[in-house]
Amino acid sequence: MRIEEDLKLDYSDVLFRPKRSTLSSRKDVNLMRTYKFKYSNNEWSGIPIMAANMDGVGELGVAESLSEFGMITSLTKQHDVKKIKQYKKIKKIYQNIALSIGIKKEDFDRLDKVLKEFNFIKFICIDVANGYSEHFSKFVKSIREKYPTKTIIAGNVVTADMTQELVLSGADIVKVGIGPGSVCTTRLQTGVGYPQLSAVMECADAAHGLGAHIIADGGCTCPGDVAKGFGAGADFVMLGGMFAGHDEGKGKIIKTNGKKYIEFYGSSSTIANKKHYGGLSDYRSSEGRTVRVKYRGKIRDTILNILGGIRSSCTYVGAPSLKQLSKCTTFVRVSNQFNETFADY
Repeated sequence: MRIEEDLKLDYSDVLFRPKRSTLSSRKDVNLMRTYKFKYSNNEWSGIPIMAANMDGVGELGVAESLSEFGMITSLTKQHDVKKIKQYKKIKKIYQNIALSIGIKKEDFDRLDKVLKEFNFIKFICIDVANGYSEHFSKFVKSIREKYPTKTIIAGNVVTADMTQELVLSGADIVKVGIGPGSVCTTRLQTGVGYPQLSAVMECADAAHGLGAHIIADGGCTCPGDVAKGFGAGADFVMLGGMFAGHDEGKGKIIKTNGKKYIEFYGSSSTIANKKHYGGLSDYRSSEGRTVRVKYRGKIRDTILNILGGIRSSCTYVGAPSLKQLSKCTTFVRVSNQFNETFADY
């Protein structure tokens, strides 16, 4: 047993330090990025924000709206051939969707069937809660061997050593984050985790050194957090809760005391396991919670709000583009992010 004494930070522990800027307007900030991926050699251009592969978020309706802005959606693991076939606009958005799988044989088989039918889809997201097992690395290798031209996302991890391991196993992009999500209870249930800002900084450094990319997955509560993720070195930022509660997610609207809500839950929650796998196994416990989020209508306004916040962050630190944001970033440690006098209003 040992204790690491080095300070580790979350998004809420820092603010951007403002710097002199030559930008005259937020509209001058370029949020587009172009990436070429290490193994697949595929090139992608767009705004590098991703919707998480969670029920009510990783849906084709959300993907259609995000794709208009050049953003990616990681579809839920339940998107099989039948479900994708029912969506008639798949060829219009395929460049901005990722197929999500776990590491069971049935996941491999389902992926194979989908790609035989829709081979033009370029992204595969291999998603598990704990990316530290040897079996996971071997599975990533097997997917790389089977699909050498696909861009592979793999995670989740939070440390440099496993980021390097996954990249060397064949991942083009490593997904970073254990426990920071709004409906994730892994840190409470297991005591395992890593402050997200530090995880992003350390994993980005490791991945970039090998010519790969990372996704900051989870922990964002507001547009400023999304900007901090990019400022810390993330190539992509993945959002779940911030994209929940919209029409495009097709969630059931619940009316209470004249107000509308939509149910949102973690992928490892009791309700998710019951819905998709028949319930929790006796040897497992739930690592997700179920909440009701306020109904928020169309997702477009939420997207514009997030992008407006990021542009403003760039202007405050003198970054003419999202690409330059991390180079212009200096974080200041704080004990309080904002004035909460009217937080309940």
